[in-house]
Amino acid sequence: MNRIDTLDWQSIREELDQQGFAVLPGFLGTPDWGREQLPTQLNRLRQEFYAPLAQIANQWNLIAERPHAFSLQLSASQRQEPSRLMCLGEDESLALGQDVNDERGFPFQLAALLSSPGQDFTGGELVLIEQRPRMQSRPMVVPLRRGDLAILTTAHRPFKGRKGYYRVTMKRAISRVRCGERVGFFLNFHCTSERVHG
Repeated sequence: MNRIDTLDWQSIREELDQQGFAVLPGFLGTPDWGREQLPTQLNRLRQEFYAPLAQIANQWNLIAERPHAFSLQLSASQRQEPSRLMCLGEDESLALGQDVNDERGFPFQLAALLSSPGQDFTGGELVLIEQRPRMQSRPMVVPLRRGDLAILTTAHRPFKGRKGYYRVTMKRAISRVRCGERVGFFLNFHCTSERVHG
């Protein structure tokens, strides 16, 4: 059985619906990947996670009444997309932003931490900013330890309020590394949905 099939996808879906992210503690074990091994490891993760995430993405499109759907299979070009480590040293950070701006873009990305907070570095928290209509922005710290893998919303998600669903905007950042070196990655899918009706 594929290890992805053993995950509790119902709970993952509920976490994504409610807070825009889901953390899979220790999913990567104790990764000690060299730069040569990284593209192979990340492409494997991309292929394993794409289909179940595409199903959730398509459910979100139905809720949002968008006439588009994602294929449940990655194309060859998407499987070969290069990936790289993100290494942040002392006083470095990642500015607040989004990796997908087009509403047809894939609404999820993977994020992981490959070094140990409090041991290899301090600071460097992964932060999501949630913006709801007519409400103040809400910051959320994604609690990551070495080997954790998180599923993040790249830009928007539907959220069910008292009067029905509305769109929530998500942005992400990494706070300033106070000392040491923070090593991790963001893994994007960079695919767009195709019109299926309307």
